[in-house]
Amino acid sequence: MRGSRPSIRAEGAALARGFVHETAPVRVVFAAGALARLPDELDRAGLRRVLLIAGAQPPHPQLREVLAVLGPRVAGTFGEVREHVPVALAERARTTAAELGVDGCVALGGGSAIGLAKAVALTTGLPIVALPTTYAGSEMTSIYGLTEHGSKTTGRDARVRPSVVIYDPLLTLSLPPDVSAASGINALAHAVEALYAVDANPVISLIAEECVRALAEGLPRVVAAPDDVDARATSLYGAWLAGIALGSVSMALHHKLCHTLGGAFDLPHARTHAVVLPHAAAYNAQAAPEAMARIARALGVADAPQGLADLARRLGVTETLRELGFPADGLDRAADLAAAAPYPNPRPIERDAIRALLARAFDGGLVSA
Repeated sequence: MRGSRPSIRAEGAALARGFVHETAPVRVVFAAGALARLPDELDRAGLRRVLLIAGAQPPHPQLREVLAVLGPRVAGTFGEVREHVPVALAERARTTAAELGVDGCVALGGGSAIGLAKAVALTTGLPIVALPTTYAGSEMTSIYGLTEHGSKTTGRDARVRPSVVIYDPLLTLSLPPDVSAASGINALAHAVEALYAVDANPVISLIAEECVRALAEGLPRVVAAPDDVDARATSLYGAWLAGIALGSVSMALHHKLCHTLGGAFDLPHARTHAVVLPHAAAYNAQAAPEAMARIARALGVADAPQGLADLARRLGVTETLRELGFPADGLDRAADLAAAAPYPNPRPIERDAIRALLARAFDGGLVSA
């Protein structure tokens, strides 16, 4: 049945099995032009002297604008930002925050800038005000990640969750269409895995399905017309929902694979998500039929994994690990790493099946289980 909704009886049975849901204490300000409210939000949070974390090489397109809005509140700017947050970089940022005597961090950018702010907060407890300019969703979670010696370690800690998030679609206008597309698929992956998470619950499932719908509607419009503020707002709304889902329940095989590929092979984060997602969904399709029905309905398609692959192709994102620079002789190592410490997943993690999945993702083979 095309994108059918689970029956009321099936939903009732799921409710009877019980669930746990915890609402995170994050203040969200969402509007075009919301950046202008940043000083008021800092006042509300009692922050007077902040460290601004934003990429400086090249300078973030909105860096000057944010500096102007912050004015004398900026004690300093930390401009060295890298994906997967190397431990040594986190230590340098923490040292800078201590030397400046700041009482909080403002993170401008995507998952890398926000991830670095989280690394600072993890050991200092400094509050974070996030200004996301991509669709990563990291700003809504207590998840952090650090990389050292080719291995990425993730964890959850309430100290790293931003206390305030300002979503301003105007801040995303400078994000190129191809980067917007890959970032949006990254967000989409959070919602897909939330739907079949081991600790999924009906509230997050509703949020996740709405996220898939919003991103499937907004991202093609962003790619077609990058200056369309309404399309940017729809996509940013989807990213917010993705972040809620990511921060509320566990992730599964897809995220394990992407963390493995990013940490061990230094592949670009968002584009790796875009390549792997349809294959990971196909791997889990038979074991998570209700999740697949929700995804298919939100995409308006009959088959969820193929629909995800078709959306990625429509957006023009990278389709193979080969194109990302993943080495052909790395397939066995990646499969071994992913199978050695698996995340909870609907279908059991089988090393040879994971290796086959990665081979399809490497060559751009058919999406299949």
